[in-house]
Amino acid sequence: MSMNRRELLKMIAAATGTAFVSANAMAYVTLPMKTVQETAFSKDDIAFFNEVGEVIIPRTDTPGAKDVNVGYMMAVIVTDCYTAPQQAAFKEGIASIKALAKSTYGKDFLLLNTEQRASLLASLNDEADVFNTNAKLANKGVKDSEKPTPHGFTLIKQLTLFTFFTSKEGATKVLRYVAIPGRYDGELPYKKGDRAWAT
Repeated sequence: MSMNRRELLKMIAAATGTAFVSANAMAYVTLPMKTVQETAFSKDDIAFFNEVGEVIIPRTDTPGAKDVNVGYMMAVIVTDCYTAPQQAAFKEGIASIKALAKSTYGKDFLLLNTEQRASLLASLNDEADVFNTNAKLANKGVKDSEKPTPHGFTLIKQLTLFTFFTSKEGATKVLRYVAIPGRYDGELPYKKGDRAWAT
């Protein structure tokens, strides 16, 4: 089973409905870059995030998740911007990937081939969809601040997309980017297959 990036991104957007990236992650503040030791994760964790990200956004004729080191930014955002319940759900999502690899294939996720990784993450995505749908139905009318944290894999997937598409390479080599947008034009022509706009 091979994953087509465009189809995968459409599937993710349709399945999750909205991004579950913490609102704090959207607040841009210029601070010195953290070292790995200043995050809640190790170098091995960051390498693992990059490998998972590469399944979600593989390199094609454009950069993939590993090319932009999504793992490092994921570690920083989870450490600095996620609430304690969100951090716990994120870590549970990572643990579920590792456990499912062991139970399904009898080996570590990093030792799986591309098809096995894609199949494993697709099954976790299905599990996350069911979990999030049930949580949404069970919590109708509940304030957003009181709703349960989404499935851990949903957090991983959404954070991978967020960190990739806000990177220089994601915004300029995958999306269409204009550094200083001109006038507003609400009816730009679009042809099927055109890249989305970053700005």
